[in-house]
Amino acid sequence: MIVIDLLCGAGHRFEGWFASSEDFGAQQQRGLVGCPSCGNREVERVPSATRFNSGALEAPKTDSAKDATQGKDPFAIAQLLYSRMLDELLSKSEDVGAEFPDEARRIHYKEVPLRSIRGEASPEEHRELVDEGVPVLRLPVPPRRRLN
Repeated sequence: MIVIDLLCGAGHRFEGWFASSEDFGAQQQRGLVGCPSCGNREVERVPSATRFNSGALEAPKTDSAKDATQGKDPFAIAQLLYSRMLDELLSKSEDVGAEFPDEARRIHYKEVPLRSIRGEASPEEHRELVDEGVPVLRLPVPPRRRLN
């Protein structure tokens, strides 16, 4: 998995997570890469900050979860936090798949009980939900079959 810095035609900078550079290129050619803020599909790769390992000393081993990140590379910490966030998201929300836009509306308009859901929405469907005032958030979540 690689992280690529991207910029949309409207000037929004964001990250994309891809299996490889080739995967990014293939998805971009098929029109699958879009800005999470505005849905713009005019996306280009931009230079990213160089990852710099300053050679920080490893912290002594402890049993405390709080100390688990002390002395660690900031990139490793970010990966750990993303992994934990993703685990929480997947375990505490219901996957409604392609029904996401309709189910999000039903929840918003109190036609069904409030609950956390996740699923799929096209950039156009996402824009429509935002325009209606439905609180939604686009996150780069890899397909479950590709999670490590």
